[in-house]
Amino acid sequence: MSTLAPLLEAFFTERLIGQRQASQHTIAAYRDAFCLLLRFAQRHTGRAPHQLALEDLDAGLIGAFLNHLETERGASVRTRNARLTAIRSLFHFAAYRHPEHAAAIQRVLAIPPKRTDRVLVTYLTEHEAAALLAAPDRSTRIGRRDHALLLLALETGLRVSELTGLTCRAVQLGTGAHVRCTGKGRKERITPLRREARAALRAWLDERGGAAGDPLFPGPQGRQLSRDAVRRLVERHVAAATPACPSLTAKDATPHTLRHSCAMNLLRHGVDTATIALWLGHEDVRTTYSVYLHADLGLKEAAIAKTAPPGTRPGRYRPPDQLLAFLESL
Repeated sequence: MSTLAPLLEAFFTERLIGQRQASQHTIAAYRDAFCLLLRFAQRHTGRAPHQLALEDLDAGLIGAFLNHLETERGASVRTRNARLTAIRSLFHFAAYRHPEHAAAIQRVLAIPPKRTDRVLVTYLTEHEAAALLAAPDRSTRIGRRDHALLLLALETGLRVSELTGLTCRAVQLGTGAHVRCTGKGRKERITPLRREARAALRAWLDERGGAAGDPLFPGPQGRQLSRDAVRRLVERHVAAATPACPSLTAKDATPHTLRHSCAMNLLRHGVDTATIALWLGHEDVRTTYSVYLHADLGLKEAAIAKTAPPGTRPGRYRPPDQLLAFLESL
């Protein structure tokens, strides 16, 4: 067995799990990245993954792997950069374990991420959100579950992993009604609930039953919904709402779109970006500022309405006296 196999094992068990206490999502993403890399290296070196040495993963092979992701697997630039982040994390760890390979490690760490195009976020207007909430058939148990889930997502802006991870005890419907979740980076936060969400969740909890630790929104087998299940749920109800709200055809609606819709709704109603950042669980308020202010055309139109065109006299325009204007027109 080469030095790469024990290095990878130590990276996952000691660095990711033991030292950083990485989430299951991070561990799964890194696992997938290295499975792809090792299979690619096997095809190019002819050696099985357990026979590969650290020096086999040089900068040339890593660069070819990243190009392979984009050109042959059709991965986006963001996905390519995410795979590179996993690789760089391993090589930072390798720098401590194998200083004899410092030069090769530094060449890999010098591979830069690709710049990505920043596109405007997709969000639902109030009319589109209302149409989406009206789409589930609330005469069925699944429809009532879906309606409560969509309403909670639109009101709280929870990430899809936060939504699926909610348990029955996470919802408090007494004085100061709120939902409690553990979000990205293991940060716990609470989000208040309005009257409509409280009523929908109270009715759903009464129907749902179950223990405090059971999933709030279970699947058919009673287990936690998967991310794909929530995505399909949103797509299904968007399609059902489109006849009543044709503008939805132009929206690529995903579960994350509901999060963006919550943020834009808060922003349009005058909530400051620092509060929105806390509401959404953003690490940096600049994320909120750059993403959502940039996307809101209405705020830009309001800003330009406060300015004056070049060459105009300062002050407010006042029309002349009507009597004098009549006399002067004679």
